[in-house]
Amino acid sequence: MTTAIATFEDFKAHVEAVQTEPGYVNPFAFGVGVATMSPSGKVLDTAYPVVNREENNGFVAHIAYILGHSSGTKTYAMDKPTLDRILADFGWTEGDGKVHLNVEATKAARAALDAPAPLGGTRKVVIAFLQNPADAPIDAHDVYFRLHLLSNRKTKPHEVSLDGAFGHLNNVVWTNVGPFEPEGFDLVRARLSAQGHQLSVHSLDKFPRMVDYVIPTGVRIADASRVRLGAHLAEGTTVMHEGFCNFNAGTLGASMVEGRISAGVVVGHGSDIGGGASIMGTLSGGGKEVVSVGEGCLLGANAGIGISLGDNCIVEAGLYVTAGTRVKLPDGSVVKAGQLSRESNLLYRRNSQSGAVEAVANGVAWTGLNAALHKN
Repeated sequence: MTTAIATFEDFKAHVEAVQTEPGYVNPFAFGVGVATMSPSGKVLDTAYPVVNREENNGFVAHIAYILGHSSGTKTYAMDKPTLDRILADFGWTEGDGKVHLNVEATKAARAALDAPAPLGGTRKVVIAFLQNPADAPIDAHDVYFRLHLLSNRKTKPHEVSLDGAFGHLNNVVWTNVGPFEPEGFDLVRARLSAQGHQLSVHSLDKFPRMVDYVIPTGVRIADASRVRLGAHLAEGTTVMHEGFCNFNAGTLGASMVEGRISAGVVVGHGSDIGGGASIMGTLSGGGKEVVSVGEGCLLGANAGIGISLGDNCIVEAGLYVTAGTRVKLPDGSVVKAGQLSRESNLLYRRNSQSGAVEAVANGVAWTGLNAALHKN
């Protein structure tokens, strides 16, 4: 197989040869990133300016060839000579009038190796290969890559595995001059102050703010600290000052978020999560049950749900409906709210005289419960 690549035709022939090699499989997703390493060797973050899903297979095939990769979920570190070779092999892209995002990202990554890292730290350039969305993360670089896929809207919540993600991430001091490990940070702060840096600590957490890594188009976020990397915000979404969105969660259409979208929660198009409202997530009591909100729903101020809502549902202000909440139906029967999960066209309210929680038809005639709900 020739490795002399001077023209697009050379590149095309080379890629075809790589992709027909026995055992080679195009990855589901890949990205070139820059990691910040602590003095003790911990991964503090990994930023991927460009992430790819089922696209740009020629570019990744060439890097896989250079690294000796054929298939599987894996991350590789790439040193300066490797990056220089990759960029030399893509020299034919210069002046062709096209934008080659992955080439530009690789150039930026190469330049990052010559730039100063946060005090005492180092930079590392990596490439992440994700072979199958169901593959569990293998290291911190891989976790950051999947979080970038989500926030770049390349994948939707729950589309790729994040099993064990917490175990791969380190607790980090997130600041305006970069990430640091917590151990010994007070001394780092003093040294930076002596150098004239005005240091501001944003948070102490495993997850950074999304906007420090990804700026999605067509959204508004009033308080950047309340949206974690790994949030999926669809175009048209507005997150107000008290709104919050966790990782592997978010909106699938234009939505207003004034309350809390917890980990794992998905909100449909045209829905409004009212001020102070809360949706129980997989990490806050929901367990493996994925709570979702359908389209055109309203979760009133200070309301909450531990069940999923179908389309066109309302939960009145101040009412928290969990799976075990006993709900009175229009026909007089009483069921646990869990039996109503994912039912559409319901208004949940508390009777101001009896105190009973009721579910009534919202804008449509009541036709009774779906028979499937009574199988158990």
